[in-house]
Amino acid sequence: MSPLSKTPYWRLSGFYFFYFASVGVFVPFWGLYLQNKGFSAQEIGELTAIFLGTRIIAPNIWSWIADHKNHRMQIVRMTSFAAVLTFSAILIDQSYLTIAIVMLVFSAFWNASLPQFEANTLQHLGEHSAHYSKIRLWGSVGFILVVSLLGVLFETFNTDLMPLALLITLTGIWLTSLTVPESAARHQVIEHIPMTRLLRQPTVIAFFTICFLILFSHGPYYTFYTIYLEQHHYSRTVIGQLWALGVIAEIVVFLLMHKWLPHYGVKAVLVVSVLLSALRWFIIGLWPDNMPLLIIAQLLHAASFGSFHAAAIAWIHEHFTGKNQSQGQALYSAIGFGLGGLTGSLASGYLWDSPGPKTTFLIAGCSALLATWIAIRWLKQRPQHTFN
Repeated sequence: MSPLSKTPYWRLSGFYFFYFASVGVFVPFWGLYLQNKGFSAQEIGELTAIFLGTRIIAPNIWSWIADHKNHRMQIVRMTSFAAVLTFSAILIDQSYLTIAIVMLVFSAFWNASLPQFEANTLQHLGEHSAHYSKIRLWGSVGFILVVSLLGVLFETFNTDLMPLALLITLTGIWLTSLTVPESAARHQVIEHIPMTRLLRQPTVIAFFTICFLILFSHGPYYTFYTIYLEQHHYSRTVIGQLWALGVIAEIVVFLLMHKWLPHYGVKAVLVVSVLLSALRWFIIGLWPDNMPLLIIAQLLHAASFGSFHAAAIAWIHEHFTGKNQSQGQALYSAIGFGLGGLTGSLASGYLWDSPGPKTTFLIAGCSALLATWIAIRWLKQRPQHTFN
């Protein structure tokens, strides 16, 4: 019998489908939408940073509530519904101040749901957590379908439809969250290391430093990649296809991770992932007009996000056990996607016009190289169950 047969597979997968479909609306086209509204590169970087910055605080607050109330799915449902309501305010006014306020409030809710849902999914899987990627891959399918469709749609129509498309996917997140059951408490590990002592372990510090550096390196990609390709005269249809190609490669990796992680180990997968991330940013920065190399760079999304994310989730599941599980997921989101994404987005916004895109992507590559050195030098394979 498959390890997934005892889980609510399609309901869990449905949530990931709509969640990352909304990412497929937001990440590739948000910067383009703002540019078409007349915002500068610096303002685009700032507005994107506001969205990412709430990941520093919001996941940890909601995680603390979840750990005390032990009802993660209630939080997911509530925050998903609040995200729909708050983002709809952007339809009223598109001034800088209004968008900034909407991003601040909306993202505080939207960024709260995924860490709790990740913890819920892993508890449903129990000892079969290596099969997480088989559920998560449906998020990649949602991303591909949306980014491919919108790439063609925005070729004919302008990007004013982008907020409406995001509202549709956000509503899908909320509706699917209503169908997902709370995970059974029996999956929790009884042994519990106090969080303050866990966070002092060198391998834990190294891990979160790596997460920060890798998500920092994604800053110019998530904020300006679509604009960058338009500047090099690629059509929006081609741009959408390149985004989709990266996530197709990610799906292939997700299908294999349940074999790779037990065979090679989490550390080895993380080291290779961050090293290939550096290669990806160097290619994009140095050879934007070379389509074959751009295709290779997009295929490397399988490493810079796919294998890195799957290995990071597995690492957290190993080290943050019992009551720490939800907090571990929240810290990963806060330090990586939050602090790393915020600083990467801000830095790319300030660097984009001068010294320019090439230098910005080269800095991203150097950030990933530093993460590689830290992973090799400091990352440990297994948790240190000590209380010293």
